Amino acid sequence: MAEQLFFDPDAAKEQRYASLIPQIEALVGGEDDLIANLANISAALKEAMGFFWVGFYLVKKNDMLVLGPFQGPIACTRIPKGRGVCGAAFERGETILVPDVDAFPGHIACSSASRSEIVLPAMKDGEVKLILDVDSDRLDDFDAVDQRYLEQLMRVIESTL
Repeated sequence: MAEQLFFDPDAAKEQRYASLIPQIEALVGGEDDLIANLANISAALKEAMGFFWVGFYLVKKNDMLVLGPFQGPIACTRIPKGRGVCGAAFERGETILVPDVDAFPGHIACSSASRSEIVLPAMKDGEVKLILDVDSDRLDDFDAVDQRYLEQLMRVIESTL
């Protein structure tokens, strides 16, 4: 069991992701409990990438996203399918990158400090099973590098579902 992550906090974003993803794969590789894995992934992303908020919403009955493991300030507990960025990613089954959350129609402000966001679904058998939500307290903080590596991470998560 890993006790710490190894990454250079001064390295460029892409280098930190490239170092982090294999460590996360190793961390979750021997564990079959989804909640434990999501908790460790949240902590690893927060520590290595310095995100304002990072966490998961799990798909529950009645097309509802329910808060799962996360790191950061308290969050919305339930989000209906189609509402806000998370609900839209759930409904569409695709990554949504939002440079300015105030410009996203129907954005749900769980924290007024959140300024930009990237939300990614994890799929199994063609259905969304959970959502990764990452928030920044800076405008336009996410880009194609974040999307590429976080989508790679979602494939790791999907392999554990």
